[in-house]
Amino acid sequence: MRKMVLDMQSGIHAHNMERMLMQKLEDYQVVISESPDSTAEWCKVHSPDVLLMEVKAYSPWMFSERMEIREKLRQSNPDCRIILFVDDESDYDLTEHVRQAKREGLIDAFLFGSVSENYFASVVDSV
Repeated sequence: MRKMVLDMQSGIHAHNMERMLMQKLEDYQVVISESPDSTAEWCKVHSPDVLLMEVKAYSPWMFSERMEIREKLRQSNPDCRIILFVDDESDYDLTEHVRQAKREGLIDAFLFGSVSENYFASVVDSV
């Protein structure tokens, strides 16, 4: 069984994603982080295969803060795959930062809020 930690701004959105992923991906256990401040610790405890973090233009979900969590995760679990989730329709500059992180190999994948559930689940499963 593969493990995934979700770090999303909205608890409702996180639970909806958890439900969707559990329906689409049979071999995943999904854990929802309580807050961005505890995400690195959750990852230490649960040793996930995948960390999915939402990126926003404001704290504590800012790109730079997500990269700090990424650094902490790499120290304790270097094999964990990192996926960033961004609303591609609200902030072009933020979206471009996320794309550049993928180009530079800082993250393993990114997903836009506008993708379908099937595509979303397929990307998560493929990393």
